[in-house]
Amino acid sequence: MHALSHGTTSTPITIAVPPSLSLPVIEAAFPRQLHPYWPKCQEKTRAWLLEKRLMPADKVEEYADGLCYTDLMAGYYIGASDEVLQAIADYSAWFFVWDDRHDRDIVHDRPVAWRRLRDRLHAALDFPGAHLHHEDSLVAGFADSVLRLYAFLPRTWNLRFARHFHAVVDAYDREFHNRTHGIVPTVDEYLRLRRLTFAHWIWTDLLEPAAGCELPDIVRKHPAYRRAALLSQEFAAWYNDLCSLPKEIAGNEVHNLGISLITHDGLTLEQAVTEVRRRVEKSITEFLDVEQEALRFADDLADGTVRGKELSAAVRACLSNMRNWFSSVYWFHHESGRYMVDSWDDRSTPPYVNNEAAGEK
Repeated sequence: MHALSHGTTSTPITIAVPPSLSLPVIEAAFPRQLHPYWPKCQEKTRAWLLEKRLMPADKVEEYADGLCYTDLMAGYYIGASDEVLQAIADYSAWFFVWDDRHDRDIVHDRPVAWRRLRDRLHAALDFPGAHLHHEDSLVAGFADSVLRLYAFLPRTWNLRFARHFHAVVDAYDREFHNRTHGIVPTVDEYLRLRRLTFAHWIWTDLLEPAAGCELPDIVRKHPAYRRAALLSQEFAAWYNDLCSLPKEIAGNEVHNLGISLITHDGLTLEQAVTEVRRRVEKSITEFLDVEQEALRFADDLADGTVRGKELSAAVRACLSNMRNWFSSVYWFHHESGRYMVDSWDDRSTPPYVNNEAAGEK
């Protein structure tokens, strides 16, 4: 199936989606949007990656735009102020670079380097101001992005974000252990861990600065709101697994829903692909149902008070962006050079990564 894409140029291009990965409901029912600040955001994130030494200059020049990291965020956090979107986009770019470092530490058997980074990230999350000039550029870049994100909402939001990201770092540590020991988690174990390694609650937390409003627990924990948030993230994680399953099987990976289904449920590869796709499609259908319930909840919040009106508008903005996440994730997987494995010289080594152990010189 083909559809017009924003891509990374000013001229729309036509992207061909392989039939096995095509989701007509996304292309029909989830119109793609892009934040008007996106071109400037892309330019500034590229400069930030250079300034913070997160990618070598030659790799930034050749690969940064084509990786589409800013496209992903600019298609998600619609309505955010330019400053908020820029902070989120830089943080997201950092997240991908961190994910690559984690992967390289596993591939090159660098457990000491990984544990050092893990501990430094925990420390930087609690005291970002003290880590802005850290020797490891990944730690310094993280501190910079976190400090900027902390500036938008009250301390209560910051503490929640920190709590959620501490859990993400710990989950990456469990994935490091599983991959280095060849442990394939069961389906249930994998689903629980995936919610953390994909940072479900981090991306959901960031809906709030994008909406300009911290949501109280009674709103965030409302069943319809929480379910809609979870489904939007589950879709993204499982669609990522669907797209990357052949590559990860070839690379002897252990962290993929399809691989857990094959290993522990006895499915064939074809059956596993069918089951992952079924879950992906079910997450879309269930979101469309719960979205209506969550919108009714937003209406109920508008009780005639100023606060009620503010919360109602914020919930509607967050729900709208949960919906945007579906289309943004979908097209990202077919535009980003991160997934164009067949074009790499070495399928086991992404051309945009730095294979050296960092922060040790």
